Amino acid sequence: MRTPLQTIAWVDGHVKMLDQRRLPGSVDYLLFDDAAGVAEAIRTLAIRGAPAIGCAAAYGVAVEARRLRGASRDDFSATLAHAFERLAASRPTAVNLFWALHRMRAVWSTGASDPPATIAERLLLEAHAILAEDVAANRRMGDLGAALVPDDARILTHCNAGALATAGHGTALGVIRSAAAAGKRVAVFADETRPVLQGARLTAWELQQDGIPVTLLPDVAAGHLMARSRIDLVIVGADRVAANGDVANKIGTFPLAVLAARHGIPFYVACPVSTLDLSIEAGSAIPIEERGREEVAGYGAETWAPDGVPVFNPAFDVTPAELVTALITEAGVVRKPDRASLRALVGST
Repeated sequence: MRTPLQTIAWVDGHVKMLDQRRLPGSVDYLLFDDAAGVAEAIRTLAIRGAPAIGCAAAYGVAVEARRLRGASRDDFSATLAHAFERLAASRPTAVNLFWALHRMRAVWSTGASDPPATIAERLLLEAHAILAEDVAANRRMGDLGAALVPDDARILTHCNAGALATAGHGTALGVIRSAAAAGKRVAVFADETRPVLQGARLTAWELQQDGIPVTLLPDVAAGHLMARSRIDLVIVGADRVAANGDVANKIGTFPLAVLAARHGIPFYVACPVSTLDLSIEAGSAIPIEERGREEVAGYGAETWAPDGVPVFNPAFDVTPAELVTALITEAGVVRKPDRASLRALVGST
């Protein structure tokens, strides 16, 4: 199994990111030396996936602090505060973004009276810690989730919840990788994931790189496979989990959960504890990002929809907790997640 490409890293005072908009056609990296560039990369999907967005936001703060390390304390504080606001506004649904920014702000607040250069160094260390913790969480999640995967499993996944969506290894794909590494034979069906095609462009490519059998299918073909007993389990990632266990994930996840329930197929969600948002009571209160017309009306330079036709393009939907067989996290596996079990899980970390 090949080592996955590095999604995000700190290199010589810059934030280095794999530009996921260009995959699988070309493997290109971007370098950023300020928070504005990082925020734009998040907004335009150069980097995407809830855990990866969190890591990117942390490094966005760190690189901005480094840029300002020679400024006066007043200029440093004002400009860094603006950087936090800009990063927070980049995408609204993935809670890992706000979780990471909260951690970075706590580090800044603790030593706010220190020289800017000292604060910048501490912020960089915290960004490094967030990235390292994400990789460790994904590997632990993978080990726990692999126990739920039977040998010869035929697995359906949606969007991309792999190394590209995290700091490494992946959430949903991390479980699949860990199962394969444990010697289990697995075959994956990857939804293309309209309209931005993360499954077709990213998941199929990632699994192909690792030598894990993968078959690409249109989103609308999933029910056909289930009805013919060709899917043993569904596993997806998450962008935010509400206190009652409702799950926000890439648009198209909710119909898969309904189909899985109809056919008696386990529906698993893999995500780090940082994706749990106990401040939101239910999925109906999760902010759902709506994106531009161009993503649905065409792709790349090609447009296929008639001019003037309105487009509704939500990036995420919400799967009710009762449709989730189990939530797989680095802190443990929670079957039929609800308020009590999630509160206990967060309290154990």
